[in-house]
Amino acid sequence: MSDDDLWERHADWWQDGFTAGVDPEYEEQILPLAADHLSGAARVLDVGTGEGQVARLASGMGADVVGLDPTWNQVRVAADRGGGPRYLGAGAAALPFADSRFDVVIACLVFEHISEVDAAIAEVSRVLEPGGRFLFFLNHPLLQTPDSGWIDDQFVDPPEQYWRVGAYLREAATIEEVEKGVHIPFIHRPLSRYVNALTDNGLMVTRMEEPGPPPGFLARAPEYTDAAEIPRLLFLRTEKLR
Repeated sequence: MSDDDLWERHADWWQDGFTAGVDPEYEEQILPLAADHLSGAARVLDVGTGEGQVARLASGMGADVVGLDPTWNQVRVAADRGGGPRYLGAGAAALPFADSRFDVVIACLVFEHISEVDAAIAEVSRVLEPGGRFLFFLNHPLLQTPDSGWIDDQFVDPPEQYWRVGAYLREAATIEEVEKGVHIPFIHRPLSRYVNALTDNGLMVTRMEEPGPPPGFLARAPEYTDAAEIPRLLFLRTEKLR
């Protein structure tokens, strides 16, 4: 089954588990951070919009918003949920817009699923006007390394539970079982890979955030408390050089 087929098959996993107020990381962390950096935006493109929660946020702040996603089952639900944005079915590596069309592009937990990363970042730069912002949210690359995972070490006294970081410098595409019967494609890349691609396309990093997991997440996942100072989210704000 192709990556696209997996997303079509499991779109409801995302819609049911991470939208409509049910996910504390979105509600307490991602959406407020996005709102801060969307302030003043007039023409917004939400790349990998999913069912449109970030696009609706931007629209509610007064922007003219287009949400774009290659998964039909996401675009269909986004359109049904409404809220102001327009939605298109398309991928990030060939954006169907003119040069300098937007003053803000946002991508939220998307690029770790995109294989054509260089083409996608080049396209983001192309459709941004000079001085425009690219708001870039990722699952933190530290948590997406090959063979990473929780270690429950009962051989030390007292026992320890910690997160093992795998081969951080190695790019790797995997299919992960994120829930029983739900398989989703991920691509791990080190942070330098993204930053250099952004820089090569005239997108200068002006802000970086690595927030710790929010209280609502820790309340639902108490086993994570011992690793509460390991960031799960990475945010980069970039600006297109004139």
